[in-house]
Amino acid sequence: MNPGKKAQLALPGPLLLVGAGKMGGALLNGWLRLGLDPSLIYVVDPQPSFELKTDLRDRGIALNPASMVQPKVVLLAVKPQILSGALKAVALHVDKDTLVISILAGATLGALDAGLPSRTAIIRTMPNTPAAIGRGVTVMIANAEVSPEQRALASQLMEAVGDVAWIGDEALMDAVTAVSGSGPAYVFFLAEALARAGVKAGLPPELAAQLASATVAGAGELMHRTGTVPETLRKNVTSPGGTTAAALEILMAPDGLEWLLTAAVKAATERSRELGKG
Repeated sequence: MNPGKKAQLALPGPLLLVGAGKMGGALLNGWLRLGLDPSLIYVVDPQPSFELKTDLRDRGIALNPASMVQPKVVLLAVKPQILSGALKAVALHVDKDTLVISILAGATLGALDAGLPSRTAIIRTMPNTPAAIGRGVTVMIANAEVSPEQRALASQLMEAVGDVAWIGDEALMDAVTAVSGSGPAYVFFLAEALARAGVKAGLPPELAAQLASATVAGAGELMHRTGTVPETLRKNVTSPGGTTAAALEILMAPDGLEWLLTAAVKAATERSRELGKG
């Protein structure tokens, strides 16, 4: 967790952002909020929208420049399907002092290394979509070429959109993808299912949707602000013999919600492994 105000972001040199879609754009906005000098940022995007062109121009950020000062950081935020071509283009701007950070799902350190100059410092990350509002979580792993200073810099860059956690075993990235990368969709579906259950219990659809969305969002915010573990929060709102206890008897049954989530995370983990094999 990163409580309190984040420090102003400073770089040892230019940063090249390759891909300014939803996640790349969220990172860019986070860096600018932390005071990063726009003149230090280059953006390369193969198909920039009119809105992106206008936004970058207004902020004084170079888009698809014909030339650039050698970047100290290259952050890859393109679609995994064009990784090979992106690495070929990026390799021209990578030297022994460049840190390459990837947010591409399924792109292993080995796959990244194969397309870059020998002994490039590489960090693979897995952020998630709440990064768009600065409430994401990013899991990171570095190769052996990354220095302590580069590791600290990468943490600072990714903390611009939320929390950061480091792992030492890349094999864990598939489970990370299944839990946090895909996890927001599970929560959204929970809100959908809760609303539908409310309708079946007799609530008007609009009210059921409002109650479900506000309840899921509020519960998440309560966890975030208090820092209290979910188990404690659950127990705090469960009176013996009450309505919540009656519902939890169903959800906590052997074939209940935990069983379903375990099966879902297992399926997502296995799919992530398959995608990583290309």
